[in-house]
Amino acid sequence: MRAGPREKRKDKKKILVCRGHTAHTELRPDRSLSLFRSYLHLPQSATMPPKHYRPPGKKKEGNAAKYITRTKATRHLQVSLNTFRNLCILKGIYPRVPKKKFEGNHKTYYGIKDMTYLAHEPLLDTFRQIRAHEKKIKKAKARKNKEREERLCNRMPTYKLDRLILERYPTFVDALRDLDDCLTMVHLFASLPAVEGERIQVKRIHNCRRLSHEWQAYISRTHSLRKTFISVKGIYYQAEVQGQKITWLTPHALQQVLTDDVDFNIMLTFLEFYETLLKFVNFKLYHSINVKYPPILDPRLEALAAELYALFRYVATGSARRPAESKFVASIEEKKDSNEKMDTAESQSDLRLAQLQHQLPSNEPGALMQLLEDSNNADDEVDQDTIECKTLFKNLKFFLSREVPREALLFIIPAFGGVVSWEGEGAPFEETDEDIAYQIVDRPTQGHKFLSRHYVQPQWVFDCVNSRIIIPADEYMVGMVPPPHLSPFVDNEAEGYVPEYAEAIKQLQAAAKKNVMPLPDLDDQDLTDPQNLLAEGVMDRTHANEAAEERRKLQLLEKQYHDELKMEMSGITYSATLSNKKPDNTGSDEMQHKDEVMVPVSTEKDDEDDRAKLYMSRKKRGLYEAIEISNQRKKDKVALLKERKRKAAASKSG
Repeated sequence: MRAGPREKRKDKKKILVCRGHTAHTELRPDRSLSLFRSYLHLPQSATMPPKHYRPPGKKKEGNAAKYITRTKATRHLQVSLNTFRNLCILKGIYPRVPKKKFEGNHKTYYGIKDMTYLAHEPLLDTFRQIRAHEKKIKKAKARKNKEREERLCNRMPTYKLDRLILERYPTFVDALRDLDDCLTMVHLFASLPAVEGERIQVKRIHNCRRLSHEWQAYISRTHSLRKTFISVKGIYYQAEVQGQKITWLTPHALQQVLTDDVDFNIMLTFLEFYETLLKFVNFKLYHSINVKYPPILDPRLEALAAELYALFRYVATGSARRPAESKFVASIEEKKDSNEKMDTAESQSDLRLAQLQHQLPSNEPGALMQLLEDSNNADDEVDQDTIECKTLFKNLKFFLSREVPREALLFIIPAFGGVVSWEGEGAPFEETDEDIAYQIVDRPTQGHKFLSRHYVQPQWVFDCVNSRIIIPADEYMVGMVPPPHLSPFVDNEAEGYVPEYAEAIKQLQAAAKKNVMPLPDLDDQDLTDPQNLLAEGVMDRTHANEAAEERRKLQLLEKQYHDELKMEMSGITYSATLSNKKPDNTGSDEMQHKDEVMVPVSTEKDDEDDRAKLYMSRKKRGLYEAIEISNQRKKDKVALLKERKRKAAASKSG
């Protein structure tokens, strides 16, 4: 049926109202939306399509195809949130930050490929079996079926992480590179109190303590420790194992309290993986020095809480015994092979003898011994750092009082070639031993003192280790305020500020290495040049720059003095010189010389920087400006430190 003119006008008016073209009244948003729905013949309860609407069947694109939220990932894997966290921690899967968070900033995103990789993990089925088994135990406990509950508890499904270690670390070097967090976590749990009924099992704490002592025993036996530093958080250590620098933190020997602010379930999951990783690493390292793993400790020393010393003894005896055993086994195998292949051995021995006769010089004395020494040197190649660490405390005996941190010093002193004992049962030697060179104490008064030894504070050991020399113990005596404890992890030359005690340490190092004496071809004039002293290693770069500036100022003053002396000898008065000067030359000769020399160089450098900035893109220009701001902040920090140093020196002298 055809619509009349009146109905057409009504439809047209309805369209204009929906578009907001009415001149008399302004429609409300809800009213216009209802009119638009009625015009499209939609029900009033229907919702509008979203802004980024994707029709069904169309493929996802962009970030939506690369990332997935954590909620959708747990639903896709059909696991709980705790199980999902455990899987991600064990597999090494971490959240991602997409450029555009398509579902909001308040959600956590993961990679689609990571979730696909996680869906095929065999460990996922084991976690599902454990969850189903826990439900059975809970049901038996609710029905008060003790017998079934005990039987189910004894048959709990178990799993191993050996395959995950091999997946995440294909080579041994990869495992060493990722060992920093592992060692820090294991040493942290090793210092926690082992109390029954707490949130952490006692056997886990004992296992962490055993693993940490095994690692320390290897580092001490191979003299791989390089740096130590005492901070507020704890004691930092850095070791070098197979060319990899490993840094970890151990807490201070204080009573630890478990707080409620920390989620120990997540930390225990990390610890579960790190324990397995450290076992594999210790196994590989112990076998590299021909020591059987796991070690068997002396039960008497273990009962006296001297596990670290027991491990030292085991490693020392094991590394000396295993080569002899291996040689004996090798000799037996060689005898068997020789009996089986007697005919071919004679011809091979004749050929080898002919080769040796051709290689060895016949008439030169000591040629065979020289060849053996060269082969031994080739087998026992040790870098210079290991030699320095091995001989730092060589032939020195130390004794630890009961108030000093015993475990830290028991680890550091043997790592640098020293012999150490302590106050208590199981000690190698007593306090009355006359061969003791240094006794580490931390009390202002002592009941009795031996005149044949030095009584020093524990900081002396750490400073000696960082500087690689035996520092004089005068400033570390008992009851005195020790020098500042400098961090070996900070490069003073890169920072631009060298503390006074660091300069004193460098002078002691230069004196110990006999580098203070100049080169034979240098005369007295070259000795005053800071660049020559910098090349010889007597002073550092910052101190050399300051000395060069002072030398230049002295040369300017000397030149000014000679000029004035010449003018006075020629009969020119001081007033005549002032009248002959031009109005522009108001500054002194030093400032004029400085302006003539310094200003053109600086302006030329600024012009070059400005020209280089013109050819930079906006991104590179912003990065360059950020670097300049960082350098300026560093300079301001150095200036502040120098000002504080000047004020401290002034207050001390005043």
